[in-house]
Amino acid sequence: MIIDQIQIAGFEIFCYILGDTQTGEGIVVDPGGQANSIVKRAADQGITNIKLIVNTHSHVDHTMGNKAVQELTGAPIAIHEAEAPMLATPNRAMLAMFGAEASPAATVLLQDGDDITFGNETVKVIHTPGHSPGSISLYFPGYVITGDTLFVQGVGRTDLPGGSYEILQRSIRNKLFTLPGDTVVLPGHNYGPTPTSTIEREKKENPFV
Repeated sequence: MIIDQIQIAGFEIFCYILGDTQTGEGIVVDPGGQANSIVKRAADQGITNIKLIVNTHSHVDHTMGNKAVQELTGAPIAIHEAEAPMLATPNRAMLAMFGAEASPAATVLLQDGDDITFGNETVKVIHTPGHSPGSISLYFPGYVITGDTLFVQGVGRTDLPGGSYEILQRSIRNKLFTLPGDTVVLPGHNYGPTPTSTIEREKKENPFV
């Protein structure tokens, strides 16, 4: 599987391209801008059929590239069902702050345990609320994309509407920290000393959990 971590300029947001080179199918996770560059970067790696745009949650910094990527690829947008109403009615002040366009509504509603398939590859949806009610992580053997739930030596903020520190802790301890220790953590922002970590390292070194 192609696993491409892209840092979006300005906000230290990580977007991910996951793809199957045998079929040319792939998905884009959290396109926080730079749509042309994301789609070109996927094509340069043989991913010419973006099947789905997946948002780990609805916050503007992770969704402000949805509209442009969808226009370029025709891909539907997927988000957890608990997060879909917030994606459809974004905070206008936040859009203005980021200079962003509102995302189209999601047409694929995800639940805990769902599989997302592209080509010969599959990722598993893990509902990890706390940063927001419908935050998700995406697990595939050896890797987990954690959005704003778990960072490298940090965690997502919980002071925004729908956030809960207690729930976030449960999501990390009961869902993410039960994954194999060598699972590579792919966070939603480049806020730590390194761009990636592992579950075992975060269990030992993360001061917030």
